[in-house]
Amino acid sequence: MEQINFDVQIRKNKGTAKARAVRRSHFIPAIVYGGDSKPVTIQADRKAYDRIWLRHAGESLIYHLNLMDEGKKISDFPAIIKDIQLHPVTDEVIHIDFNRISLDKEIEIKVKILTKGEAVGVKRDGGTLEHLMWELDIICLPTNIPHHLEADVTDLGVHDSIHVKDLALPPGVRTKHDPESVVITIAGSMREETAAPAEGEAAPAGAEPEVLKEKKKEEGAEAPAAGGAKKAEGAKKDEKK
Repeated sequence: MEQINFDVQIRKNKGTAKARAVRRSHFIPAIVYGGDSKPVTIQADRKAYDRIWLRHAGESLIYHLNLMDEGKKISDFPAIIKDIQLHPVTDEVIHIDFNRISLDKEIEIKVKILTKGEAVGVKRDGGTLEHLMWELDIICLPTNIPHHLEADVTDLGVHDSIHVKDLALPPGVRTKHDPESVVITIAGSMREETAAPAEGEAAPAGAEPEVLKEKKKEEGAEAPAAGGAKKAEGAKKDEKK
């Protein structure tokens, strides 16, 4: 796993108002948790962070944080991003939580699951790909964290699925997730779901039995004949008169 060098500065002024001032100065308020020390409040250059995000979007990264104070480096350590807060309207990053880690101790982290290929059940049979699980909790050394996990959907037909146990985890990586959990499935087309029930299956609610349908047809056919007989009888009476 690649480590990204990232300079951050000690943030001495705390509080909501101070955090807003930090953002106006084109920095991102942040905090570092973990390790043997207390949480450290910091600020990160927004442009520098945006460059990293644009280049590594969707990847799990290790940040090698260089902690600066008035232009001097006072410490450095590896960390991962624990949480990111976004602006509810602009989606701009407004706060970052880092978690200090040790490179020789296993950690638990979420990794994105991406799809590969086009499912035959979608391309040929008109089904719909449903991506039910977008991330997987994995356990491994920080240096073994994969950028992402890949699920090949090419051979999936309608009603086929990929489960957690089907994902190829890199060496040294494991998960505590239920192996039977569905990650991706191919749902049938609307035409298939609304098709008439097969022989032996129950008819849909409100459906009319075939016997009643036939009986109604016979009654409908007899009605005009009965009406015609009445007209004929009326004509004979007129002739007698």
